[in-house]
Amino acid sequence: MVVFPNAKINLGLQITEKRADGFHNIASCFVPVGWYDVLEATEADAFHFVSSGINIPGNPATNLCVAAYQHLQRDFDLPPLRLHLHKVVPIGAGLGGGSADAAFALKLINAKFKLDLTDAQLEEYARPLGSDCAFFVQNKPQFCFDKGDQFADISVDLRGKYVALVYPNLHISTAEAYAGVRPKTPEIDLRQALQSPIGQWRHTVKNDFEDALFVKYPVLGQTKQKLYGQGASYASMTGSGSTIFGIFETETDVQPHFKDFTVWQGAL
Repeated sequence: MVVFPNAKINLGLQITEKRADGFHNIASCFVPVGWYDVLEATEADAFHFVSSGINIPGNPATNLCVAAYQHLQRDFDLPPLRLHLHKVVPIGAGLGGGSADAAFALKLINAKFKLDLTDAQLEEYARPLGSDCAFFVQNKPQFCFDKGDQFADISVDLRGKYVALVYPNLHISTAEAYAGVRPKTPEIDLRQALQSPIGQWRHTVKNDFEDALFVKYPVLGQTKQKLYGQGASYASMTGSGSTIFGIFETETDVQPHFKDFTVWQGAL
């Protein structure tokens, strides 16, 4: 069985509060995009995880796909699997790639072994694996709050528009990104701001990580301005960086302007 864990972008990201557990509360709108990894599961004599594509740092035994299998194994008598993750979505890029891999592993195992877990149950299994993981269970545009793992419906319709994701081959860890921000009460209601025409978003829909990271890494702000220069209706950094995305009304090829970077483009 094969699944395709996809990336996401953030329409706005407000860091609202430092939590007692060390995490932060946020407000953001997550939107799935079609840049994806490949995850294959086959039955085996013993559990085994392998990866290809982009090198994944760290011990493979601690990969989130492994954690997802182990998490379900505690409650279900799962047969052993061989999980093969082909990594395409950049790491440390603000795209939620690792979180998507974990969530899709949960969904794959649920389907393969007919566990009959509901989306709500899968989200409960996903939350301990990472703050973004639960989003990828339903994998649809949602307003996300608390740690980014609680959801509310939001009427943001980007169908027919195009997005360009520009990754400047710069890894930014979550810890590094959060070190440069201070939580604050938002001046603008993000859900309300996203109901405005997309051309107005550049004035109201902001990623709070940009202030510090654009100073530390000027290439990020330069990339955002280049996307506006190519006609983007809205451009922003996604997540805790370093990918910058632009949303366009019509299909636009930005690759020639970012020859030294990694670019993904497609319809929303």
